[in-house]
Amino acid sequence: MNHSGHIGVIDSLLDTDAYKLHMQQAIYHQYPNAEAVAEFHCRSNEDLRPYSQEIQDHINRLAGLSFSEEEIAYLSTLSFFKEDFLNYLKGYQFNSEHVEVDTSGDQLAITITGKWLDIILWEVPLLAIICEVRCRHSYPDVSVEDAITQLKLKLANFYQKASEEGINLDAFSLVDFGTRRRFSKEVHQHVVDYLTAHVPEFKGTSNYHLARTRALMPVGTQAHEWFQGHQQLAGELADSQQLALNRWLQEYPDSLGIALTDCINMDAFLRDFDLRLSERFVGLRHDSGDPIAWGEKAIAHYESLGIDPKTKSLVFSDSLTLDKALTIYKHFAHRINTSFGIGTQLTCDLPGVKTLNVVLKLTECEGRPVAKISDEPGKSICRDPEYLSQLRTAFKIVG
Repeated sequence: MNHSGHIGVIDSLLDTDAYKLHMQQAIYHQYPNAEAVAEFHCRSNEDLRPYSQEIQDHINRLAGLSFSEEEIAYLSTLSFFKEDFLNYLKGYQFNSEHVEVDTSGDQLAITITGKWLDIILWEVPLLAIICEVRCRHSYPDVSVEDAITQLKLKLANFYQKASEEGINLDAFSLVDFGTRRRFSKEVHQHVVDYLTAHVPEFKGTSNYHLARTRALMPVGTQAHEWFQGHQQLAGELADSQQLALNRWLQEYPDSLGIALTDCINMDAFLRDFDLRLSERFVGLRHDSGDPIAWGEKAIAHYESLGIDPKTKSLVFSDSLTLDKALTIYKHFAHRINTSFGIGTQLTCDLPGVKTLNVVLKLTECEGRPVAKISDEPGKSICRDPEYLSQLRTAFKIVG
């Protein structure tokens, strides 16, 4: 594998997670002038500052990309994209002036500032760039062949465990969520190609470029930032989660109906997830906290409203491995539909490679703070303790 720094990490604006474009369209129609700030965080104990100039070079290169006619034509085949938004995308380009790379502290700091509509697409390619640049330098001898060998081992163990435990995999649904923290673009593509060719349970990818070029189903709805932004777009903080859910349905009344539950936490989410919302959304996505406990809460919630859980779906996407996914699948079999979005453990799980835990999160909207509390304390992000206290009070979070 050639690890030259001159190779572009991103060469298509579709090389991103589907939910980014889905949220961008909703912002285009509903909040085109909202201002936002997003910040990069490295949760791993690893200094990324030595790669700052190379990362900056890739950021500058990204600003030269635009959507091709073929890419726009592909998006137009998906019924939920509107013509006015696709026309907007035809002229869309990144502006590198929105991005500030700072190495003055003890860790790489990156801040993205501008209209939410303009900056929302930075997250996924930026994280992919950071991860690939770091892996090129730290693991120059790791190859695509190593990645596929490792994948084959994991799949063999997965099928063996399913066989030993008598688990029927007919309803098992695996989706690639691996763009943001992949070892490299090349590894990601080969992993998805192998899964497509050899794994019947593989149902799609969150990456629009791979979905287009491999004729796969694109998967994704909304991320935490959709709920975070509404914290400063709603009249009352306590109403922000319901507003975010209702505005999503306004944009996508008949599609993209999986709701993310952990921007505050599952209990607070379910208090807002009334009968009408529970009926309208086809299911829920798990991204923090104990997945079994979370799923049991979801089932109990549906049953309390007289909704048959078998008509709903749960998407699990929190630090999953194939082994964890199988355990969850077995637990909820025949009770509710499940699917599993696996990211890092598919696209950056190679022998001897330490995965990098990096995120880029919204921290301000309309000049005021926003926050994520989450079902897992380590995933909470907020620089303003007073605002975090207000958020906890508004959503009746104790502790």
